[in-house]
Amino acid sequence: MIISERTYKFLKGLAIAVVLAPVFWLAYEGFVPDRQPGDMATIAGDRAFADGEYERALREYREALRQVPDNRQALLGKAGTHVQMERYDEALAAYERFIERYPDFAGAYANRGIALDRMGRYEDALLDYDRALTLDPSVADGPGWLTRFLHMGPEGQPTVADRADYIRQQLALPEDERQLYDPEQDRAQRVYTQRTD
Repeated sequence: MIISERTYKFLKGLAIAVVLAPVFWLAYEGFVPDRQPGDMATIAGDRAFADGEYERALREYREALRQVPDNRQALLGKAGTHVQMERYDEALAAYERFIERYPDFAGAYANRGIALDRMGRYEDALLDYDRALTLDPSVADGPGWLTRFLHMGPEGQPTVADRADYIRQQLALPEDERQLYDPEQDRAQRVYTQRTD
């Protein structure tokens, strides 16, 4: 049986594809982390949070926590979502749950500080800001450049360190001279985001 040149090239290409396809698949699988239960819902929650779709983010984080009750990223995401929705008591409860399980994660203290700050509990907020900075001095750097580019203006926002210094300065003043609350500026401050893994 004689095979035409065209058929030969086709079969040769097919044989190469059959041999290389599993190699590429294995390489791809090696670079993509294994997904655990709750990971997809957590990723969806993070995306919804970044897009400002807080109700959807909360649903996704709850689904992730239904699958894995101690999912670190979902616990932190749920708490941060409550802060953005101005549900501060729920945010504090979620941060307490997170900190009870993971007491050395600076981002949880920074964000609980933001919630306390927005509630007018400035001394408590300052304690959490300082705790976050002690645990991880990089918290003082604030959001990464991509977050600043996508979600903030050219001025950015005050970092946890900036806000801690400001509160410290204001608390040193006589009570009638303090200016701790600026609704517009306070609402613009985003919760600190950091992967927990």
